[in-house]
Amino acid sequence: MSSVATNSTPLGIGRVPVPSRLSGTVRFAQREFRDAIASKWFLLYTIAFTVLAVGVSFLSLSGVGSHGFAGFGRTTAGLLNLIMLVVPLMALTAGAGTIAGERERGTLLYLLAQPVSRTQVLFGKYIGLAASLVCSLCIGFGVSAGVLAWRAGGVGVGAFAMLVAFTALLALAMLSVGVLISVVSRRTTVATGLAMFAWLALVFVSDLGLMASSIVFKLRVQEIFALAAINPLQSFKMAVIVNMNASLDVLGPVGAYASHILGAGLPWILTASLTAWAVLPLGLAALLFARRGSV
Repeated sequence: MSSVATNSTPLGIGRVPVPSRLSGTVRFAQREFRDAIASKWFLLYTIAFTVLAVGVSFLSLSGVGSHGFAGFGRTTAGLLNLIMLVVPLMALTAGAGTIAGERERGTLLYLLAQPVSRTQVLFGKYIGLAASLVCSLCIGFGVSAGVLAWRAGGVGVGAFAMLVAFTALLALAMLSVGVLISVVSRRTTVATGLAMFAWLALVFVSDLGLMASSIVFKLRVQEIFALAAINPLQSFKMAVIVNMNASLDVLGPVGAYASHILGAGLPWILTASLTAWAVLPLGLAALLFARRGSV
């Protein structure tokens, strides 16, 4: 009788104590993590990213000799463009298959029939996917760092560690966008298509659109910087460059404006932009998923 009474409460909302809610989220996260690392996509993404990262490391070491800082510094700079292409694609497609995949397979109804809330399911799946994605990135970065330490020593490893941290934050941001796409999509193919469109828009269209807008509308440098800062990929690139103690003047007038006007507050602004991309889409996804009347 007690089990019947528990299951009669709609998804266990309102009567489940906080520790139970946390444990339910953790269980879903563990399940999602196990499923993710056992999937062929995790293996494919990990191998692809590792091979590319090691390839960039070897290229950066060519002609460096024993100068460790040059090895790590050049690798960090060389990995920027690779990360901006590969990591958003990994995270967006991984997130797009979360809820939409469960819905299409018919397993979402079973998950929601458990004495858990919709937000527990969503956050649990997000945390599990985030953990698996960060593990995949750490494997690639770890092998690359091992190659660099072996060939060029460990000087300058701090800049490389900073790159790993910002890459993980970028992955979490793109995963949040992917989860939001998955919540509003009925089928996996639709969610994947929208994720690919979002990737193309962020990686290619945004840069071209910003350049075109600055010419057509004669935008001031402050407005161009604001538009660039709200783009997660541009925020990531500028944050890495700034934290490498390099000058943003290499990015032209916009970079020079950001460096000279914002000064020490610039890294915090860029990090806040990335963090907002990790938090806001996930919060909106949780709100929409919790209010959704049907599966």
